[in-house]
Amino acid sequence: MRTLSVGGATYDLFLTLKEALQQHGQMMCLKVGGKIEVDRVIETCGGGACNTSVGLSRLGMDASFCGVIGSDQWGEQLLENLQREKVNVSSATVLEHETSSFSIVLSLPSGERTILYTAGVNEHLHDTTFDLEAMQHVDAVYLNHLCETSCMIQNDMIDAIIACPQITFAWNPGGCQIDAGMQENDAARLLRATDLLLLNREEAMTFTNAQDINEALKKLIGAGVANVCITDGARGTHASNGTHVYHCPVLQSVKVVDTTGAGDAFGIAALWALLRGHPLQTMMISGTLNAASVVGAIGAQAGLLREHQITERLDEHLLEVSTVT
Repeated sequence: MRTLSVGGATYDLFLTLKEALQQHGQMMCLKVGGKIEVDRVIETCGGGACNTSVGLSRLGMDASFCGVIGSDQWGEQLLENLQREKVNVSSATVLEHETSSFSIVLSLPSGERTILYTAGVNEHLHDTTFDLEAMQHVDAVYLNHLCETSCMIQNDMIDAIIACPQITFAWNPGGCQIDAGMQENDAARLLRATDLLLLNREEAMTFTNAQDINEALKKLIGAGVANVCITDGARGTHASNGTHVYHCPVLQSVKVVDTTGAGDAFGIAALWALLRGHPLQTMMISGTLNAASVVGAIGAQAGLLREHQITERLDEHLLEVSTVT
């Protein structure tokens, strides 16, 4: 199966600050004027399309990356990582004298984190850098979070998907798409062509203007989406295919080290299961297993499973999906 991941690539720098970083409610706090000792520094590659292309490659897909990378040292690392993971980078655009997207991730012992970032060249993914031709030669397209300046490529993508109905289309909206809402013209057209929609609870509530997950699922299925998955942290995942609503719990006894990339990991394995012909229940379990592996390691990619690993874990029947309605 040939897949194309469209979106960002980011070089991530993880900082662990021992006891200096404190959590107060929803806030992370550091002492003003203090000289803070860093306990550990870990450099990793991330970003939506970078994560999903690497994850799909590990799951046996012929994966390609479509995004923009700077010509700096971080961009070099991003490209080398993609190539090392056997991802096709022929649709990547390298911009000279531009800065790659870069993040500093402050991690708490609980695994929760705050991310300081610059979008860098991710803001330049638009109609002049988007490889529309590449979409004509793949079996599945995974559209990841886009910067506001990149949302214009949705028009080209909609036309290409409508012209190629055989393409499986997975979408993880973010930023400008979430804020604009599902009624916005481009979003409404994309939803009608979406085979797998991936959102977390907060995104789903904003995107649909719903009061709860069941209402959000109903609205999204009504908009034409074939399969909707809404993740809700430790409360698991709710999903619908228009016939039933299902719930999948999280995997117990997982030590959470870092939650970065958990959503991408879920989407990667859910799309893999869909492309392999599995039902929605297996898509949910696959996504949950992949996410559980990712949160057990630092960074968005270290814990991504390979196809034999996820197949073995599926055979162990570690999770059971229940039918809600």
